[in-house]
Amino acid sequence: MKIKEGFMLRSVADNYVVVPVGKASLEFKGLINLNHVGAFIWKCLENDTTTLEVINKVINEYGIDEELATRDVNNFINKLIEANLLND
Repeated sequence: MKIKEGFMLRSVADNYVVVPVGKASLEFKGLINLNHVGAFIWKCLENDTTTLEVINKVINEYGIDEELATRDVNNFINKLIEANLLND
C-alpha cells in the first residue's frame, strides 16, 4: 500500500500538516494535522510498503511493544482508507 499521489506532508512550527495538491485538491478539501508518530507513519507510506513493515519501523523508531504499535498503525491506516488516501 502507498499514499495516493497529490498529498504533501509539511512541517509547520513543529507540527505536521498534509495538504492536497494538483488534482487531489479538487477531491479532498481541507488539511490533515498529524503528530510526530502520525507523520512518521505517513512517511513510511509514501513508498510502497506493507502494514507489517510499518509496524516494525514504528517499533524500532519508538521502542514500543508490538501490541501497541500494531493497534496504532492499524488505526492510522484505517483512517487513511476511510478518507480514500491509500492505493492498494
